[in-house]
Amino acid sequence: MNNHKVFEGVKFLDFSWVVVGPSAVRYFADHGAEVVRVESTSNMDVLRLSPPFKDGEPGVDRSGYFANYNCNKYGVTINLRDPRGAELARRLVKWADVVVESFTPGVMKRFGLDYEELKKVKPDIIMASTCQLGQYGPLASFRGFGVQAASLAGFWSITGYPGGSPTGLYGAYCDMIAHRYLIIAILMALEYRHHTGRGQYIDHSQTEAGIHFLAPALLDYAVNGRICKPEGNRNPLAAPHNAYRCRGDDSWCVIAVFTDEEWQAFIKAIGQPDWTKDPRFATLPKRKANEEELDKLVEQWTINRTAEEVMYRLQKAGVPAGIVEKAQDLHQDPQLKHRKHFWTLEHPVIGQHTYDAPAFKLSKTPAEPRTPAPCLGERNELVCRQILGLSDEEIAQLITDGVLE
Repeated sequence: MNNHKVFEGVKFLDFSWVVVGPSAVRYFADHGAEVVRVESTSNMDVLRLSPPFKDGEPGVDRSGYFANYNCNKYGVTINLRDPRGAELARRLVKWADVVVESFTPGVMKRFGLDYEELKKVKPDIIMASTCQLGQYGPLASFRGFGVQAASLAGFWSITGYPGGSPTGLYGAYCDMIAHRYLIIAILMALEYRHHTGRGQYIDHSQTEAGIHFLAPALLDYAVNGRICKPEGNRNPLAAPHNAYRCRGDDSWCVIAVFTDEEWQAFIKAIGQPDWTKDPRFATLPKRKANEEELDKLVEQWTINRTAEEVMYRLQKAGVPAGIVEKAQDLHQDPQLKHRKHFWTLEHPVIGQHTYDAPAFKLSKTPAEPRTPAPCLGERNELVCRQILGLSDEEIAQLITDGVLE
């Protein structure tokens, strides 16, 4: 196996915070890139203050959420409001190949670190800015997280039950989408620079990234004028299609039957009870017309079986089905264990801690865990000495003056 990693020798300066920017940069770090993450103690990354915390005790170095998106990175704390701090950042830009930031538009310009200024420091620099709605336009200054982006993108208007108020998606949904587009954009910019020797600026809208996942609803409106409405767990092209309660505490299995072949396989798999011969369920249109009753009958079968039994029996019959797993279930999932999805690293404060590995495996240059997420300011001296070449006296003075926070 080749020990050389895909992005070995590529250097990232990561000003981003929360999820989208840090998780995008982590993909490059996992595949060999050298990453310096710039933070601040006076304006701290909110993810450091977000649960879950080790042993339920809050602390800036105890967040499992922060740790998961920032392994394989160095960390340095710099007061960018101080001109000397901004100058340190510019020296790091000279070292870097790619700069990533996720502030509200205009913040980097106030620090003197916008793309036009960075090009003066390093003409071939690649800079990526990711934010809620992009860098330009009447709403560009709107600040928010993935929850707000999901609302702006239209997800909340279609997530819920018929006749009810919007339920919304669990968590910051667009955060889990947007970073993948950012990764691709940075890859394209690196490829462009490889061929031309020129850098460029990437303006990334997290909301627009999310909108792509509503393409069927958008096209239906554009072509037919239909407005998508909440349908709960149902699908207009399938029945049964729902999450069905199974035996045990809060145990569920999702079942989706789209075709006549799947329906026949389904009724055979569950033992062909008398109700499956009812003419009301003979065709998909009829099953849709009687879906409420159908769901009750299906659940009468699932409630007496474990979710795993339901899933395996239906899958064996060729019927799409999957258990609804909890976090504990995922850590014990045999498939994820076999693929080594969870990495384990020793964090200085958290101790043994699991990290999500990338969802893809490169056969010749696989990703690997090297270092846990940095504690706040943990690598200040390393970055200052090894990358910036500062002396001990210079470092001490910057700490005394509050430039290194």
